[in-house]
Amino acid sequence: MSERDAAREGSLPNPGWGPLSALPGNPLMWVLILSEMLVFAAFFGLFAWLRAGEREVFDASQQLLDPVAGGLNTLVLLTSGLFAALAVQAIGRGERRRCRQWLAGAFALGVVFCVVKVVEYADKLGQGLAPETNTFFTFYYLLTGFHFAHVLFGLGLIALVAWKLSHDNVETAAAFWHMVDLIWILLYPIIYLLR
Repeated sequence: MSERDAAREGSLPNPGWGPLSALPGNPLMWVLILSEMLVFAAFFGLFAWLRAGEREVFDASQQLLDPVAGGLNTLVLLTSGLFAALAVQAIGRGERRRCRQWLAGAFALGVVFCVVKVVEYADKLGQGLAPETNTFFTFYYLLTGFHFAHVLFGLGLIALVAWKLSHDNVETAAAFWHMVDLIWILLYPIIYLLR
């Protein structure tokens, strides 16, 4: 390694991690994020393939969902993601108290997301729309449930980071939380809106 390469690598957040060296937070979180994105991509591909074969069932079932609840959850989760980004900025400026406040806001909105989703699940199940109803509802519960599990994990991560506050920890949690946002931004139109 040349002296110039050594100097460049020393200025990276995570030297020695190859292509992950320049990413903020813990590189292992980025490995997790990339692997989760691949899993969701496979689910989305399978959903599209099955939808093509059962178009009428998917369209009729999709009409039974509440796009307003999904839209509300989109706004809630995006605002929560903004709060996570503001927490990263605050810790970068050394504002520990302000960072914790932004993390608390991100956490609270994540809880709101969960409450709206649980109410939506209860409504669908109350109408007799369960995972075994048809292929659409199998994937509705599978995809949104898998995302819900990621939200719960993210909430635990945010709580842990607020307790063990450091710049690296906040960046790591924010990276995961942004992945949760991104998945929902893709999931919402695919499940609720696209016909």
